[in-house]
Amino acid sequence: MGAVPTLGVVALDCPDPVALAGFYRAVLEWDAPEVAEDGHWVTLANPLGGAGIAFQRVPDHRPPSWPSAENPQQLHLDLNVTDLEAAHERVLGLGAKLLDDEPKTFRVYADPAGHPFCLCAC
Repeated sequence: MGAVPTLGVVALDCPDPVALAGFYRAVLEWDAPEVAEDGHWVTLANPLGGAGIAFQRVPDHRPPSWPSAENPQQLHLDLNVTDLEAAHERVLGLGAKLLDDEPKTFRVYADPAGHPFCLCAC
């Protein structure tokens, strides 16, 4: 590896890293996560070789209050889909909460820990 970094993971704070990794594993249909011995850090590796997602236990985690700036989202994940309706039903069944369905080409959801993410059919 040289002096120019590559993106390894995007890390999300949450109260239960194992549970949130399980949610995203199901959404993305990725392989089983790697769980640190103490359970405070869980990593989902991208099977296609790109950046993965990590989950870090924060005992006093406060979920973002989208779209309010009271407790801002700070970041969100955009997940690309080709069938927005089918993907919508799927993520709701996995525990996501719909936050905004006004846009025609994407929808905004909260994961079980409250982090916003979008399903994009743009």
